Amino acid sequence: MSKILIRGARVLGKETQDVLIDGETIASVGSGLDAEGATVIEAEGQVLLPGLVDLHTHLREPGREDSETVLTGTRAAAVGGFTAVHAMANTFPVADTAGVVEQVWRLGKESGYCDVQPVGAVTVGLAGKQLAELGAMHDSAAGVRVFSDDGKCVDDAVIMRRALEYVKAFDGVVAQHAQEPRLTEGAEMNEGVVSAELGLGGWPAVAEESIIARDVLLAAHVGSRVHICHLSTAGSVELVRWAKSKGWNVTAEVTPHHLLLTEDLVRSYNPVYKVNPPLRTKADVMALREALADGTIDCVATDHAPHPHEDKDCEWAAAAMGMVGLETALSVVQETMVETGLVDWSVVADRMSARPARIGRLKGHGRPVEAGEPANLTLVDPAYRGTVDPAGFASRSRNTPYQGRELPGRVTHTFLRGRATVVDGKLA
Repeated sequence: MSKILIRGARVLGKETQDVLIDGETIASVGSGLDAEGATVIEAEGQVLLPGLVDLHTHLREPGREDSETVLTGTRAAAVGGFTAVHAMANTFPVADTAGVVEQVWRLGKESGYCDVQPVGAVTVGLAGKQLAELGAMHDSAAGVRVFSDDGKCVDDAVIMRRALEYVKAFDGVVAQHAQEPRLTEGAEMNEGVVSAELGLGGWPAVAEESIIARDVLLAAHVGSRVHICHLSTAGSVELVRWAKSKGWNVTAEVTPHHLLLTEDLVRSYNPVYKVNPPLRTKADVMALREALADGTIDCVATDHAPHPHEDKDCEWAAAAMGMVGLETALSVVQETMVETGLVDWSVVADRMSARPARIGRLKGHGRPVEAGEPANLTLVDPAYRGTVDPAGFASRSRNTPYQGRELPGRVTHTFLRGRATVVDGKLA
């Protein structure tokens, strides 16, 4: 592999430095670096971050290749600046055995655009009745450390307790989709004034918060790790903050769309805004931003949920829940967190790379931009402004809530172990 010299980038948004990549490793970081025969990237004004890590991606393969494949999903990830993604287990068949998680892991190796770390199901078939082969999935070639029935809640307290106890043996974590099923029967949007006006079934905040309250208590009781997926309410923030104040091993994520969009968009009845958990109130959005800034919420996770057009181009009631997010995540975080002054780029690196890698126990990712570290890097032009056009997405699906919206920032280059996967904003 040839040498690459990134010249004049603002490392983590701070001082301007040169970064020399030699093979798969960062060889040196400093001023006035030179390297004979190196490919030079002039990066004046751009921000250099460690490669982004997504704890929550739906790649749909096996079974729903009409929505996404590991190849198209990892291409979308690379365009968005990600060097590693965690692939959720709600595929067909479900990733509840060593065989399925190894299949997804191998497809990720073959794609080459970013590392794919499979997430194993907590229960067989996501049915919530019987623990899946947690130990076998961990011991497989995929080395699974994160387990989730995402898309469904592990609502049985005994099953959840057993899962938390089991994963302790290998320092695993259970990632909970917090949704009390009885409280959300027939729910289509956030419960409140807007749902009453529109006549749509309400999804109460307490359906999320009650599961979080139970599970942080369970995690404390058995001394295990629990991670809360896609936090969406101010009440959920307070519960996580309380659990952390007790010193309990609780982590949480927020999606980009819950940092920006509110329930008022549902007034359009456009199914692109139908998502699980639902878009909430402006007060919830502001609480989530503050919690991400102060570290109560550990990381941003995309919950990239691709769907074919027929599953979204229909009436609201019949539409699937979810939205794509890999290619727009960093821009949304720039708009909601950096340009509002809540955080600087070094905090973005922590919340979108270091912490998610640490939660997933992912080696080689989320590392400092220093000599001797793996060259997993993302170069961003923060001055760029562009209108979102899903026709140009690398993802197979187009269900973005940002179509036609101007967002800041653009990933110009992504490097996976020193190999450029994105050059000048386009797939290499």
